[in-house]
Amino acid sequence: MKDQWKEHWNDRYSNDEFIYGKEPNKFFEEELNKLNPGKILMLGEGEGRNAVYAASLGWSVDAVDQSEAGKVKAMQLSSERKVKINYYVEYLYSYTPEQNHYDAAVFIFLHLEERLRSIVFKKAIDSLKPGGKIILEVFEKDQIKYDSGGPKDEELLYSLEDISEELIELNFEKFSKEIVILDEGKYHQGKASVIRFVGEKHK
Repeated sequence: MKDQWKEHWNDRYSNDEFIYGKEPNKFFEEELNKLNPGKILMLGEGEGRNAVYAASLGWSVDAVDQSEAGKVKAMQLSSERKVKINYYVEYLYSYTPEQNHYDAAVFIFLHLEERLRSIVFKKAIDSLKPGGKIILEVFEKDQIKYDSGGPKDEELLYSLEDISEELIELNFEKFSKEIVILDEGKYHQGKASVIRFVGEKHK
């Protein structure tokens, strides 16, 4: 399955178009602007729009994704915007970030098989310094009703309970299910059901 997903994303990212656009996710942008720049871990970063935005604010960025084609696009965008990002082509569940190292870790529309979720979320929490934050926006189960993007397999979508269980050890600062209007390139357009979360690691 892992190679099937790698092939899927390499194929999707292999054209000239930035399929989710070049601008950051709006929720991520709003939340990042509240923080002082430090070290940030971007998981499932794809074509790099959010990593490049963080770097433009002065963050030291480590981005991880399984797609080589995603890295090519991300490095292209970082060069275009004249910022530096570190981008690692790795499977998320086998990649182990440095512990107690980051001021923020980010999941923007990262959808994983259930058996892998706990591994990746736990590594992200462990990577945070005390007081570090997780910023997350993902498609909620009701997204199956909409044509605005995301997996068509309900098992890859999240419930509030899923997120609560994975991130229970954090202090919840924001945690909501919302209907939003997406305008992020070709593949995220229109009304969508999302979960938005911000949590802080205990100091």
